[in-house]
Amino acid sequence: MSQPSSFHAQPCSLADYGWDEACEHAFSPHRAAGLTPARIVRAERGLCEAVTDAGVVRAEVPGTTAPRDSLSAPCTGDWAALRPATTGHAPVLHALLARRTALVRSTASRTSHGQALAANVDTVVVTVSLAAPLKHGRTERMLALAWESGAQPVVVLTKADQCAAAQRAAAEVSEVAPGADVLVTSAVTGQGLDTLTAVLNGTIVLLGPSGAGKSTLGNHLLGEDRLATGAVRDVDGKGRHTTAWRELLPLPGGGVLLDTPGLRAIGLHDAQDGLEQTFAEIGTLAQGCRFTDCGHGHEPGCAVLAAVEAGEIPRRRLDSYHRLLRENAYTASRSDARLRAGREAVRKDITRKLRATYQFRERQL
Repeated sequence: MSQPSSFHAQPCSLADYGWDEACEHAFSPHRAAGLTPARIVRAERGLCEAVTDAGVVRAEVPGTTAPRDSLSAPCTGDWAALRPATTGHAPVLHALLARRTALVRSTASRTSHGQALAANVDTVVVTVSLAAPLKHGRTERMLALAWESGAQPVVVLTKADQCAAAQRAAAEVSEVAPGADVLVTSAVTGQGLDTLTAVLNGTIVLLGPSGAGKSTLGNHLLGEDRLATGAVRDVDGKGRHTTAWRELLPLPGGGVLLDTPGLRAIGLHDAQDGLEQTFAEIGTLAQGCRFTDCGHGHEPGCAVLAAVEAGEIPRRRLDSYHRLLRENAYTASRSDARLRAGREAVRKDITRKLRATYQFRERQL
């Protein structure tokens, strides 16, 4: 298994990890306060591993900087301001810079909380293995997360050497990925790898299930076998989680690679814009519906249903759109309920304190 990036004893600078003029401008108030810029590689409870111009450090994360809300907690890719180490004390995470982009999913427990998987990402590589049956619903789900993040998604079909109809599969996937490049690749033959390298830029995150070939792609981009790879079961095309943690590694040709563990659950969290982009053709067709609030279910004059009946878009595509919309709406409703419960708890606490104050005053009379 590969080791965390801190174990790679190589000279580094923040410029290698994406630091630019925009970061410098945003950090200027912190620099004036004597703080040190850093980019977070890994975040754990109470600690984070971050890269600085002086190398990789482990910094403490005080409770005031790590809120209970996991969406706001430090994550891989965050730019941070560290309070320098002192004698006998490690550096301390003082603040996080505002995120330009954030790849967010609902927590694995399916609660209303969101979990940031990666921050300040420019390109999301959605990996799909051609060695297993295509699951367009999963691809659409990952694309919704990618578009919602604010980054540019690229769909990479891996293991083309194990698929006799790779180009036909690419055409299928292109139908469910409007606005995103779809590339066919093979690590065995080298097919499509040069094209892949050419279209990627900035901080690149690899997203997909175990066994999709993320680590193999990452090793190609890195130019060496830095990321562990594992065998895939023939029966279902699934692999082990060879990536056990998120890693942030500079690429030899410029840019940064963020490798993530394979995700078994990819729940949507406040991804309305991402869904609209993923299903862009449905939104375009909806402009011809008789009713502006058409739900594309059974309404008369629905242009989307007419397109389905005419074979212009598959019924599966519309069903997937409805399913993901319902999931996103349900998560949002739970989030609203949680916020209402929090406000109600604060209100009740204030009421109790006021009542106690009045009772104390009455006893003093």
